Amino acid sequence: MDDLLIRPLEPYDTEEAAAVWWRSRHAEGSQLPPAIHTPEQVAGWFADVLLPDAQTWVALDDGRIVAVLTLDGDDLDQLYVDPDAAGRGVGSTLVELAKDLRPGGLALWTFQTNTRAQAFYRAHGFTEVRRTDGITNEERAPDVRMTWGNHPEGVD
Repeated sequence: MDDLLIRPLEPYDTEEAAAVWWRSRHAEGSQLPPAIHTPEQVAGWFADVLLPDAQTWVALDDGRIVAVLTLDGDDLDQLYVDPDAAGRGVGSTLVELAKDLRPGGLALWTFQTNTRAQAFYRAHGFTEVRRTDGITNEERAPDVRMTWGNHPEGVD
């Protein structure tokens, strides 16, 4: 993806970005639990929560959104790549952007079932620091906390 453009999420992007999130989440072979919200609710969340927080970036290839990255403080909160663009370096580019924006360190949650994501993040220098039963996430699915850099939750 030589012509990848990364920029902040704009108001006119929210529906397309939400659709990327949805397609990624529900792609064949996805290791993620199904979303508990409707596509319309996800689009509303992009417009009403992620956009005003100004911490979401989109990656565009040939004018089309192919990935979404959201940072929440020092948490890498969302990273979704359209299934048609998966495996082409877009996710890696966005992780590097997140590291550049948060040089002091990052943390993230991923579901325990999402072993591909865990391997991806390990390849980018993240380390697992704990596992939970998922009681605090909306899906109630067991998850994994991972950190990178000098994040305070990191292990010594």
